Amino acid sequence: MSVGSLLLLLLLILNFNGELNALNDEGYALLALKQSFSRDPDGSLTNWDSENQTPCSWNGVTCDDHSLVVSLSIPKKKLSGHLPSSLGSLSNLRHLNLRSNELTGTLPLELFRAQRLQSLVLYGNSLSGSIPKEVGDLKLLQSLDLSRNGLDGPIPDSILECKRLRSLGLSQNNLTGSVPSGFGRALGLLQKLDLSYNNLNGLIPDDLGNLSRLQGTLDLSHNSFSGSIPASLGSLPEKVYVDLAHNNLSGPIPQTGALVNRGPTAFLGNPRLCGPPLKDPCLPEDSPTSHPFVPEGESKKGGRGGGLSKSAVIAIVVCDVIGICIVGFLFSCCYLKLCSRRNTVDEEGHVLEKECKEKKGSSFCFRRDGSESPSSENLETQHDLVLLDKHMALDLDELLKASAFVLGKGGNGIVYKVVLEDGVTVAVRRLGEGGSQRCKEFQTEVEAIGKLRHPNIVSLKAYYWSVEEKLLIYDYIPNGSNPSMVSFKPLAWDVRLKIMRGIARGLLYLHEFSPKKYVHGSLKLSNILLGQDMEPRISDFGLMHLSSIAGTLETTTVDHPSSNKSASSIGPLANLSSFYQAPEAMKATVKPSQKWDVYSFGVILLEMITGRLPIVFVGKTEMEIVKWIQMCIDEKKEMSDILDPYLVPEDTEIEEEVIAVLKVAMACVSISPEKRPAMKHVADALNQIFLQ
Repeated sequence: MSVGSLLLLLLLILNFNGELNALNDEGYALLALKQSFSRDPDGSLTNWDSENQTPCSWNGVTCDDHSLVVSLSIPKKKLSGHLPSSLGSLSNLRHLNLRSNELTGTLPLELFRAQRLQSLVLYGNSLSGSIPKEVGDLKLLQSLDLSRNGLDGPIPDSILECKRLRSLGLSQNNLTGSVPSGFGRALGLLQKLDLSYNNLNGLIPDDLGNLSRLQGTLDLSHNSFSGSIPASLGSLPEKVYVDLAHNNLSGPIPQTGALVNRGPTAFLGNPRLCGPPLKDPCLPEDSPTSHPFVPEGESKKGGRGGGLSKSAVIAIVVCDVIGICIVGFLFSCCYLKLCSRRNTVDEEGHVLEKECKEKKGSSFCFRRDGSESPSSENLETQHDLVLLDKHMALDLDELLKASAFVLGKGGNGIVYKVVLEDGVTVAVRRLGEGGSQRCKEFQTEVEAIGKLRHPNIVSLKAYYWSVEEKLLIYDYIPNGSNPSMVSFKPLAWDVRLKIMRGIARGLLYLHEFSPKKYVHGSLKLSNILLGQDMEPRISDFGLMHLSSIAGTLETTTVDHPSSNKSASSIGPLANLSSFYQAPEAMKATVKPSQKWDVYSFGVILLEMITGRLPIVFVGKTEMEIVKWIQMCIDEKKEMSDILDPYLVPEDTEIEEEVIAVLKVAMACVSISPEKRPAMKHVADALNQIFLQ
């Protein structure tokens, strides 16, 4: 073979290898994205190289089995630049996440050609321009988040074509116009809707009440919505928090469904709204103050109906001025006299203001200048969050802007799960309105509770007091409450015993080692929260007393099961709390005792042994669990009849431990308080059982 032939063959081989190593079209589309970025300070795209055959190994890129790009996720990398039209050529792209970067420019129309997109997340950039009507071409879109940009113009009507949308975030832009008609009907799968901090106007669509799958917060705050609040919003799920603050809404606040029992925060900044929970009552439509009557046919000149003469008007004005001067003089005298009592003079003759001895921000009962507030009007201006945990960094604005989810409601307020911007989660209990005259008492009590720290007690981290709102901020316990063993995946015996011991340790700390040797007073299984390691935490400590001080406690009269009324007249689920209360606790004149907590703890032990609620059905008869257990003992029932069915097959060797715990429980629920053991002895007994 000649030399020329060899060279030709070599060139053909090299060319063939080059074709094998060539980057595919989707790789070049992503390289166009890389080239559109002017800044990549973290080197996030360093391995985006044309020498690869596919982009599937590149940072932030995910491919399917056919080497087609299905996901591109590069959030929070400080990328600067714009979005190129080449992204639209990624025909299989399902997820695009470039949130929290520094992207500018408009949304390219070609992007919406990637019609398999299921989530488009561009939150927290500096994008401008309008939302293209082509967004309606994304029929499979489930999540769209364009929040925190500079987008303007209206929300396109075509968005109603995205009927699979479950999450829509358009907050903190410059959007204008009204919400498209039919929004609530077309997007019935929505679980999250945030349109806050825009310039949206017009009426709130009545059909938003059709969004039956919403969760968390429906946020329409900080816009220019006008008209009345649709009563249909009350049809939203009860746990949805509706935020309508800072709009131009008017008229009465509907008291239906999801709008009932909401604090005033959700409606602030709407001067023309009236009715509860705001302080401004609604005036009747025919009220003289709302519709002034001007008599017709009166003579404009002279006569009794002709108005006052010029000299009469001058006389009235002069009298008014003199009266105001006199009142001002008297007020100045009183003020100077008061100041002379409150202020002291130093050696150089300078007036010294009375200083608030509490540390900065620790008291809402004082004005910002340090003087004590004598009335509830002064309290209304106090809007500070008091931190009880020095390691916690949180302010009120951050708290109010965070995502909130209702965890539950009760006589002591509403509890929210609040996710802060930095990802930290806290539990917030809103106590509501009232109690403006007892601020100092509330402060003293809440700060004493805030000092308690124990692994088995939920820590109180911060609080907020004003006439309109009272908030308690706690640690968030991820597993939540454990109201009954039958409501969740059954727990193994050793886990239950661990929970029992943890509760006992927490109560022992409150009873013996806390500064005031506290009484919980409202202990029940739903107040026991489980951490990730199944370690129990006692919650709601001191809550009833704080609610009483705040004037928000909803008191209801409930007969104890041991009263003459039959259990059926009480109802098994009417108020389970009463079945945890010691018999003597129902007497109003009796001072709370630690033995009350011992009795409640005994009921909890019985629940965890039996897997039953504190009220038991025996045929068609209802019986409190304490009496049912005593009946089983008297009738010498088999242990298998008492024990939780999920525990019976587990291990026959646990029977001795169960019997030992049962003996402890029965001692705790003795009718006589004197016969109940102290928590120290209860904790010791459970430790011995655990160590056997």
